[in-house]
Amino acid sequence: MFAIVRTGGKQYRVAAGDKIVVEKLAGAAGDTITLDDVLLAGEGSEIKDSKGLAVSAEIIAQAKGEKVIVFKKRRRHNYRRRNGHRQQHTILKILSIGGEAPKKKAAAKKAEAAPAEAEA
Repeated sequence: MFAIVRTGGKQYRVAAGDKIVVEKLAGAAGDTITLDDVLLAGEGSEIKDSKGLAVSAEIIAQAKGEKVIVFKKRRRHNYRRRNGHRQQHTILKILSIGGEAPKKKAAAKKAEAAPAEAEA
């Protein structure tokens, strides 16, 4: 089974056991996270309903990408600026595709508050 997930403004095609490099996510190595923004899911050539679907992944490492040199120059004006940048990445291993996406916490708080008001 495969799924298309969106994280960090990019989309990734993943299957169980895949390793992907995504924009930095909060967490330490060994933590398990859920990617609940599933755009598409399927098996073979069949497309399945992705509503409420979540992808479970384990953080393997927090790493940095290759250094990119940013060089600015204006001819004949003695203007040169050299700058570097290393993007932060998170390496994920996809554990499973499926299961229910966790419910939003805001909805749970409203549900808890309603019975408390009814008792009073």
